Amino acid sequence: MSVTTILLLLGAGVVAGFVNTVAGGGSVVSLPVLVEVVGAGFANGTNRVAILMQNIVGSISFHRGGKVPWGLVRRILAPTVAGAAVGAWVATLIPADVMKKIFGLVIVLVAFSVFVKPSRWMKEGEQHLTEPWRSISFFGIGLYGGFVQAGVGFLLLAGLVLGSGLGLVKGNAAKVVTILVYTPVTLLLFAQASQVDLGAGAILGVGNMAGAFVASKLAIKKGAGWIRWVLMVAAVAAAARMVFF
Repeated sequence: MSVTTILLLLGAGVVAGFVNTVAGGGSVVSLPVLVEVVGAGFANGTNRVAILMQNIVGSISFHRGGKVPWGLVRRILAPTVAGAAVGAWVATLIPADVMKKIFGLVIVLVAFSVFVKPSRWMKEGEQHLTEPWRSISFFGIGLYGGFVQAGVGFLLLAGLVLGSGLGLVKGNAAKVVTILVYTPVTLLLFAQASQVDLGAGAILGVGNMAGAFVASKLAIKKGAGWIRWVLMVAAVAAAARMVFF
């Protein structure tokens, strides 16, 4: 692997790790790079190595900052992990292009919601998702995350902030921990299908970890107002990337 390729992976990882930790959609940066470096057949699985490394750092930072709502996280883990396992298994069998374009339209709506109704994202509020709808919703979110990963943070934030009443800082903390828990399951399934390049994933992951560290510290320090703008810009950029490119 050339020095240029290593630097490209590290740079993409820093951007992806930063965006993923405070918003979502960072994988729309890292996946095209991985397609060029390891090929389309390995990109989705290899990206999970970096996602795992990134969320270890993010989870530790948010936990030390006292921002992880562990009670809610425990309630959503089972359906989300189950959905992710099914999604990853399906992803080893079929391409993800159609689903990515559909999801691009979904996150346009998320970005619109952040812009038009910022108060719903800025502070903790009423919990709208109750059982069994909460489990069904997070199973579906996990299904998408296991299938593609790119942009799953937007769906998780919608479920955690709009559906479960968390503020943006705690919502991001819960999102990062949830992805950390389901990622080993999806990574194992991709590895069993021989769709993981561990070396490229580890290099990308170093960048992801650096981006996640900076983002989690800024999220805790600057709060929801700053996260809202990052979320909005990232959502629009990710949607445009998925729909038009």
